[in-house]
Amino acid sequence: MMKRVIIVGGGTAGWLSAGYLAKRLGADLPGAVAITLVESKEIGILGVGEGTFPTIRKTLATIGVDEAEMIRRCGATFKQGAKFAHWRHAPGTGRHDHYLHSFQSTEDREGLDLLPYWLLGLAGDENWDEVNTPQKKAADARRAPKLPTHPDYVAPLNYAFHFDAVTLAQLLRDQGIANGVTHLIDTVEEVLTGEQGIAGVRTAANGVLTADLYIDCTGFRAELIGKALGSPYRSCRDVLFCDTALAIQVPYATEDAPIASYTISTAQEAGWIWDIGLDRRRGIGHVYSSSHTDDARAEAVLRDYVGPAGERLETRKIRFEGGYREINWVKNCVAIGLSSGFFEPLEATGIVFAEVAAAMVANLFPWGGDFETSARQFNHIMRRRYERALDFIKLHYSISQRRDSDFWRDNVDPSTSRDSLHELLDRWRFRPPTEIDIDANVDIFAEPSWQYVLYGMGWKTDLSAKAGAYRYHDDARAAFAEVQRQADYAIRTLPSNRELVRYAQTAGFGPQGKRA
Repeated sequence: MMKRVIIVGGGTAGWLSAGYLAKRLGADLPGAVAITLVESKEIGILGVGEGTFPTIRKTLATIGVDEAEMIRRCGATFKQGAKFAHWRHAPGTGRHDHYLHSFQSTEDREGLDLLPYWLLGLAGDENWDEVNTPQKKAADARRAPKLPTHPDYVAPLNYAFHFDAVTLAQLLRDQGIANGVTHLIDTVEEVLTGEQGIAGVRTAANGVLTADLYIDCTGFRAELIGKALGSPYRSCRDVLFCDTALAIQVPYATEDAPIASYTISTAQEAGWIWDIGLDRRRGIGHVYSSSHTDDARAEAVLRDYVGPAGERLETRKIRFEGGYREINWVKNCVAIGLSSGFFEPLEATGIVFAEVAAAMVANLFPWGGDFETSARQFNHIMRRRYERALDFIKLHYSISQRRDSDFWRDNVDPSTSRDSLHELLDRWRFRPPTEIDIDANVDIFAEPSWQYVLYGMGWKTDLSAKAGAYRYHDDARAAFAEVQRQADYAIRTLPSNRELVRYAQTAGFGPQGKRA
């Protein structure tokens, strides 16, 4: 008997889930699964952020999205990490205060781990992000991560994308329909419940629609999982204080203006500012805590950052409550996207949570009707993923040396960090983060990510007691020199971000360079 899935709500999370599940569950095959997405034309796309995580490449490839077409339609550019400025020290101190959370890390060189040798000073005064991978220096030079001849989603440097959230959702919609998804533009007027969870959704034009599995992609409204089924939302405001964003779109001064190859996150007195370069504009936004500043001051900080280019441009205000649901699969209903949880735009966790949730639904799909077993595993893994990501985001704030405002003083107060983060920091006083600290089943961020942030923020790991155990000093120095050589080579041979985006406007990637 054919299985039926109804996804309520569109946007990036809805159409990403629809297109992915259609491919994984065989929506285009007779008798497999029928996927219907219902969305109202009256509800717009929130689009808080425009950044992604490297997992998006595999997700888009699975859905069947052509990389060059995505760049053309979505104003997309290449992202090689997130650069953090003034997170460690307040502006004006004259100290080096920026680092890159790079998407690349050094591959294991016959068992030689370079991090201890960097901690022991064998790389000189350079920061860990500069000596661990060539990506930092290549990205600083605004290089793209690949050549036009590299196939779709393949590159020597790990990467993700910046894009326009509205047009990405439209592209995913078109691809989802091509993958076999039925699209209904309709308004859900009532969610019907019963012993099995959701008994159906009553729509204005199509009456009552029923399915075996319902997926709630209704955003912060959480019409199914929250309002109808009552799964509570756990606020994290006691850990992450930011709850508001002011966003502005700033055109480039010239058509050939350089495009930054990473998200730029600049800390402010009561939050931080994102700066994302798309092909024709920069998306800039001030994320802040309404408990530590007011809207007028937050806008003034944003406009001061943007400068004269933003004088007559309007801002868009977005309120959010950082947190997540500990129970995201209730009976026959699963929450994906903002209906499941959201912290803040830092580190682009919003879309990656939708990606991992969609992948888990595909793997745990209850073909035999055992919803309870699938739900238990899904809820356990998703809860742990949220908890670990919460600690990772808080890490950026909690070890700062800034004390210039109540926002930073409150963030470094130990009582505002969870015991689990304190435990990690305690481990790392005398050894760096390694794979034993990471659970690949739940951690979105592996040990290189923790290392980049930890040491970018100036954390000290004391290896003096076992310094004598590290005997391969010459090999380590040679490896550091090789990273520098690779960085120089990447800068010489890779096109700029702008150049590769322009190439994709008229041609496809790969040896044949297929034309658009």
